[in-house]
Amino acid sequence: MDRLTVCGGAGLNGKIPISGAKNAALPCLAASLLAAKEIALTHLPAVADIRTMIKVLQALGCDVSADKSEDGFELSAIIKTDGLKNSEFKAPYDLVKTMRASILVLGPLLARFGRASVSLPGGCAIGARPVNLHLDALQRMGAEIRIDGGYVEASVTNGRLVGIDHTFDKVSVGATENIMMAACLAKGTTVLRNAAVEPEIGDLARMLQAMGAGIEGIDTPVLTIHGTDSMSGCRYAVIPDRIEAGTFICALAATGGDVTLERAAPDDLRPLIDLMTRIGCDIDEIEDCDKRDGATFKRMRVHREAGRVLKARDVSTAPHPGFPTDLQAQVMAVMTQAAGISIIKETIFENRFQHAMELERLGANLRVEGNTAIVAGLSPLTGCTVMATDLRASAALVIAGLVANGVTTIDRIYHLDRGYAGIERKLQAVGAKVQRVKGGRV
Repeated sequence: MDRLTVCGGAGLNGKIPISGAKNAALPCLAASLLAAKEIALTHLPAVADIRTMIKVLQALGCDVSADKSEDGFELSAIIKTDGLKNSEFKAPYDLVKTMRASILVLGPLLARFGRASVSLPGGCAIGARPVNLHLDALQRMGAEIRIDGGYVEASVTNGRLVGIDHTFDKVSVGATENIMMAACLAKGTTVLRNAAVEPEIGDLARMLQAMGAGIEGIDTPVLTIHGTDSMSGCRYAVIPDRIEAGTFICALAATGGDVTLERAAPDDLRPLIDLMTRIGCDIDEIEDCDKRDGATFKRMRVHREAGRVLKARDVSTAPHPGFPTDLQAQVMAVMTQAAGISIIKETIFENRFQHAMELERLGANLRVEGNTAIVAGLSPLTGCTVMATDLRASAALVIAGLVANGVTTIDRIYHLDRGYAGIERKLQAVGAKVQRVKGGRV
């Protein structure tokens, strides 16, 4: 099993390319199931979750070819769904168990073919993320659903889903995406209220528009989707990964230095940018000439002067446009290096402080009370062996390792590989002393 070794004490200086957003790429891959024509997706991050979703599509009968970018950080994929005509429409447990986003094939399969069989999903153990919000809406659209042997067995007896006016009981990114995709081929108009508004949902909606869908209210809590008889192929570039960019911003804040993030989307990172500015970092946004596949991005220069002491600030996670839960762990690592007391509240998932105990092993002075962590900085950290418990916790441990005295060894980094493409190579390029250990040997 791979590990990372991190030798702390080096500032970060140079440039880091930001890959496409994993959480946007996954639903975009699932959306390809809606079209009988070829779909071309670019700027997919070359991470384990993307490879898993490609395998799910292939298991369903799709012809998927993927090519790596020159630096190996991204993929471009061509998806053809001709082979789905005689498919069992079954997403198998062996693939779905590793990634919750596999449930996103349910809506498109039901909408286009009238039946689907999808294993109940797995993924990071960070709290309850029930699929009932997906299933309740699909049942209202006319689907018959039962759970059998760990699989969601769904069918539409009259052959086509129907549009509904639906209010989600709680804000859910996955349910919003799944039902929005299903509604594209439903009969009539669907209105989704209390919809999630994360940037990745807006990206999916724009891809669906490129495929011929009629969608109104993008980036708002009320989405209106006008069903159509068929969807067309398209070429689409996935947006940059705001969480990857945010992770590198946190790393720079903790270590100090001067790093430029290339191909970034700062408008999707306002809560973190505001926080990092208030604690003592400088962040400049630079217009970029990168217009690949019709999209324009920015560069972000993040710098922290040598000797500048960070100031502790409180953080509370919230659905977008609030502070993202996927950056909570990384910010906790930063706050161990900030002078004062910071209170971090986690309001999205009830089990997302598993990294706190590992940070304590490194020397962090903190305690957890329910959904609140109290962090006292400045804490001198000392390298030791720690264990990654989930994707973002892994990133927090890397950041802590970058500032700890001595060597930090991070076990179970398969979590990290689910969401970060070549993170050790990107950090090495800006001066970090990070190495991947394969089979017990560097």
